[in-house]
Amino acid sequence: MSALLEVSDLEVAYGPSQVLFGLNFSLADGEAATLLGRNGMGKTTTLRAICGLEPVKAGRIRFAGEDIAGWRPDRIGRAGIALVPEGRQCFPNLTVDEHLVAFFANRRQRSAAWTPARVYELFPRLLERKKNLGNQLSGGEQQMLAIGRALVTNPRLLILDEATEGLAPLIRDEIWACLARLRSEGQSVLVIDKYVEKLIGLADRHTIIERGHVVWQGSSAQLDADHGIWHRYLGI
Repeated sequence: MSALLEVSDLEVAYGPSQVLFGLNFSLADGEAATLLGRNGMGKTTTLRAICGLEPVKAGRIRFAGEDIAGWRPDRIGRAGIALVPEGRQCFPNLTVDEHLVAFFANRRQRSAAWTPARVYELFPRLLERKKNLGNQLSGGEQQMLAIGRALVTNPRLLILDEATEGLAPLIRDEIWACLARLRSEGQSVLVIDKYVEKLIGLADRHTIIERGHVVWQGSSAQLDADHGIWHRYLGI
């Protein structure tokens, strides 16, 4: 498979404090991959750099063959990257339906495009709440809306930052089922989450970050076989 996303020697700093030190990883078209590590190790910063939300100090980010480091976030979004951010960030003054209609785009003219109607089929609970404002939804409903909002942009790469954090177990299961469906349909996915057992069943490959450095990369089978890695780098 050809590489859809290639991160090479990536460095990011907040003022004088450097956060990422020469990160290297890639994701193939149609693949699911993860970024793992304890809190504060640079995972979210990596995603924000990919999406143009943090300036790149050094290195390269290639997406679909183009170097996107330095692009504006809106241009990166139009190129086909969609982020489901940590904390959901739904608009409090827009209804569920307005969120989905406002973000809908099918720039690549996909025959099986994600539309608001398909999102309602994926998350029936959102259909029941379609006239509710963003701030009238539960945390789980907001997470479903954040995923649906990203999907209706019909991205080539869907990025999820802590998609199940703070959710009730039943809602978490619904989100995992959603990601499994997307995976089966060939959606390229990059995920940050702490539930390693679930990620092993979902993703093809994993990258572990420790203090801004890549310290381990491997397949789900390799990660599942060596729980010493979990204890060393993931605090499990």
